[in-house]
Amino acid sequence: MTLSARCYGMIYGFVLAAVSVAAAPTFAAQCCVEREGNTSLRTEIVAEGLDEPWGLAFLPDGSILVTERPGAIRRVVNGKVSDPFSGLPAIGDVGQGGLLDIALDPDFAETQTIFFTFAEPSAAGDAYGTAVARARVDLDGEGLEDVQIIFSANKKSSGGRHFGSRLRFAGDGTLFVTLGDRGTQMRAQDPFDHAGSVIRINRDGSVPAENPFADGKDALPEIWSIGHRNAQGAAIHPQTGELWTLSHGAAGGDEVNKPQAGLNYGWPLISYGENYSGAPFAMGAAAEGLEQPIFYWDPSIAPSGFDFYDPAEPLIPDWQGSLLAGALREQYLSRLVLDGQEVIAEERYLVDRFGRIRDVRTGPDGAVWLLTDSSSGQLIRVTQD
Repeated sequence: MTLSARCYGMIYGFVLAAVSVAAAPTFAAQCCVEREGNTSLRTEIVAEGLDEPWGLAFLPDGSILVTERPGAIRRVVNGKVSDPFSGLPAIGDVGQGGLLDIALDPDFAETQTIFFTFAEPSAAGDAYGTAVARARVDLDGEGLEDVQIIFSANKKSSGGRHFGSRLRFAGDGTLFVTLGDRGTQMRAQDPFDHAGSVIRINRDGSVPAENPFADGKDALPEIWSIGHRNAQGAAIHPQTGELWTLSHGAAGGDEVNKPQAGLNYGWPLISYGENYSGAPFAMGAAAEGLEQPIFYWDPSIAPSGFDFYDPAEPLIPDWQGSLLAGALREQYLSRLVLDGQEVIAEERYLVDRFGRIRDVRTGPDGAVWLLTDSSSGQLIRVTQD
């Protein structure tokens, strides 16, 4: 059995037996220096009055599509917010679920196609799972056409927690999707359950032949990696093309990971946090065969929104080459300073200034764009002063 398949075989009881004879596990480096950032910033509120905005996508003409979690897509043009677009599928507005992320087709100029994730209700309306849809967007008519659901997570369940989910296109045109554990921890260790995984699909929903379990024997064919709690951030490294993710821990243990094909990132067997009850996790912070994060926060900041800052013409030159993350609970913008692929410091900006930061994106204009999470959310443009 290959290493990838061995990792996926580690359902709870098997892991405990295996680790007792394994070599000592490797631990992540200690959390790095935390400091208040000293780059002087200029902020501009471009639009406001958005209802729990969740994700954004930059259109070629300079306007921006924004999703609202209760179930609407709006377009922001020169600061003006459109009416909700028509044509969306049924969306479950339940807890943390609703209309979530949005992304343009890499060939949008030709296809006018967008992709979005949402909480999909069951036929009876009493269970939900994360789904991905594609549609052609009519910008003039403010509507969606030819809507197709190209992926539906299996094993829909009740409750409104931990849907994920972010969309990121790889350089080869395949689509990564992050999926939360839906609030049931051990689902993230089941290779035949989409919950708590990162998946990789083609733009039509089919499975790439290079996926680690494309044959479906050892795991669902869409699965790229498992053992993730609730990744609400994802980004593609601008030099390596690799996927990086940002995931919520429980009481501590928020993580930055670099998910590799066929590997297991440990949730809920290992974590640098603890359960909300105060109880530790079954195997502590590390165990052989379970991957370590690149970086973690303890205590938790409740992260959401994630991007590399590496534009061709940066409007915040001090931040070039950094990782940026939003903090919901701690209400700030985090700049993670990198040395190669190692996080060596965290700088905190806009602390308590705009509230909960839900999404963070590097814009084509070289600015950083933020969405704030509230019933009167804002779209904010950030540049260096």
